[in-house]
Amino acid sequence: MTRHFTISAAIIAMAAPAFAETVSIETALGAVELESQPETIAVLDIAQLDILDALGVSGLNAPDKTYFPHLAEYGAGLGTLHEPDYEAINALAPDLVVAANRSSSKVEDLSKLATTIDMTMRGYNLIDYTRTRITDYGTLFGLEDKAAELVATLEAELSETQELTEGRGNALIVMTNGGKISAYGAEGRFGWLHNELGLAPVIEDIETVTHGEAISFEFIAETNPDWILVLDRAAAIGQEGESAAATLNNSLVAGTTAGQNGQIVYLPSAEVYVAGGGYTSTIKLLDAVQAAFGGTNS
Repeated sequence: MTRHFTISAAIIAMAAPAFAETVSIETALGAVELESQPETIAVLDIAQLDILDALGVSGLNAPDKTYFPHLAEYGAGLGTLHEPDYEAINALAPDLVVAANRSSSKVEDLSKLATTIDMTMRGYNLIDYTRTRITDYGTLFGLEDKAAELVATLEAELSETQELTEGRGNALIVMTNGGKISAYGAEGRFGWLHNELGLAPVIEDIETVTHGEAISFEFIAETNPDWILVLDRAAAIGQEGESAAATLNNSLVAGTTAGQNGQIVYLPSAEVYVAGGGYTSTIKLLDAVQAAFGGTNS
């Protein structure tokens, strides 16, 4: 009788589902509890995909257009960043869906298919978000040591960049889109470049809108920035159109302090515009800034 009970208990224990460990991570909507180490993940944001790739997370699936060669292997036909393919995601049956920024408006709909988190990051303090996301993903996927390694490298790169940029004058962040130009300030989408690198905005009251405040070449000449940091939107998204260099090739821009001193910096556009806050994208951007400001990468 006793032996029969023991065997039955063992069979029941083997058949019962194991209780997955839960962990708490920060999202754009606050802290959430998730089952740790999800195996199949749908990622609908390139910056998040970039971080997860750097951590070495497996089971990643994304829209086909991932913008960067090192992320191409994750393309799985999940629609686009703005318009997810719900049928494809449902067929994937992911343990977790990661949305952010461009896909954040779809979180409610995605949540009907699978556990979904909104990992949106904001530009004025983007580096803080990057640190937090790396650390939290490390906790979620049991990759704490790798996460600590990535954060340490990021901190070292940031410190090296700050040594070169701190106190080097003011700057104007400009985005071109074909022949159009717009500007961003310290509170805007790319404001962390001012806030983290110690480059004061040449003007404080730039309107904070997604695609920047429309400006003219006369505006650039009048504000006369020491540095002009340039983002080419068309190049970033693979769209045909006049290049940023061609757009800014005129006497008004050339006559500024930035133009006269060779201090117009063309940033790696896709890294800034599409994958802003990603790990590899941020390291590449910081390397480019170091090179422009006379660092060892020049």
